[in-house]
Amino acid sequence: MVKIGNIELGDFPLLLAPMEDVSDPPFRYVCKRNGADMMYTEFISSEGLIRDAVKSIKKLDIFDYERPIGIQFYGGNIESMIEATEIISEAKPDLIDINYGCPVKGVACKGAGAGLLQDIPKMVRITESVVKSTHLPVTVKTRLGWDDSTKNVVEVAERLQDIGIQAITIHGRTRKQMYKGPADWTLIGAIKNNPRIKIPVFGNGDVVSPEFAIDMKNRHGVDGVMIGRASIGYPWIFREIKHFMQTGKHRDKPTVNERVETAIMHLEKSLEWKGEKQGLLEMRTHYSNYFKGLPNFKDIRMKLVTSYSIDEVYSLLNQVREVYSELIENF
Repeated sequence: MVKIGNIELGDFPLLLAPMEDVSDPPFRYVCKRNGADMMYTEFISSEGLIRDAVKSIKKLDIFDYERPIGIQFYGGNIESMIEATEIISEAKPDLIDINYGCPVKGVACKGAGAGLLQDIPKMVRITESVVKSTHLPVTVKTRLGWDDSTKNVVEVAERLQDIGIQAITIHGRTRKQMYKGPADWTLIGAIKNNPRIKIPVFGNGDVVSPEFAIDMKNRHGVDGVMIGRASIGYPWIFREIKHFMQTGKHRDKPTVNERVETAIMHLEKSLEWKGEKQGLLEMRTHYSNYFKGLPNFKDIRMKLVTSYSIDEVYSLLNQVREVYSELIENF
């Protein structure tokens, strides 16, 4: 049984990654229904929280059906991180996760996210301040290092464990790599197999199939895996990995009808949480992923991503069901 504090997550939990503009409540809803064991919010700016920025505050929305759920945030100023921790604690997540892995220039080059991999003492000070500012378990997500010459994540894991974090997730690339090239899980395995490390260690990067997840479990001994991009438009990956772990066989792919039903469910939650206008607009990025591989789909897709009518979108989604009802599932 993998545990973070008192949170029980099963024998090999599957975590939904915190993804900017993706891991919002509507998306989390469909992932939870398909087997995600632990989920995280989109990452939130500590500066945005303490300044009461509308977008940042909105990201604090969590719901009981999502539990266990963590709120992830980032920042490079200790005082701001402490104040933001207090705000996050009041939202009552199950845990708080600190992002030390975001590689984008606007975050990393301003001394936050993966940028703190260049200043481990400051990372330790920030983490210790967060741990001391909340009663909730604190976890960390990070990368192998800033670049190939500074892969210091083994030291990072030890030092952060020593000051109180209760789990760590490592993305198997450096900041310089961004998301290019294959993820390297070697150091993730080294951390898990380090006798000093007692906290759960989760791996992240290139988890795109049941076989890969099981291989990483067997080869590196990780306590679980975090799934990001592979879940976008395909929340069924969680249940497929679980089925493969239990049976050694692949579960049937989702049918066209199930894809439509999930897209509709996602749309309904989006409209409910964001309002009709914003909910409709922000769903546009998801349709191509839900129906990836459908032949001759371009005309319907163009209508889906340009329509301003909720009724028309529902009609188009039902049209997908009708037009492709005879299609074999494995498209």
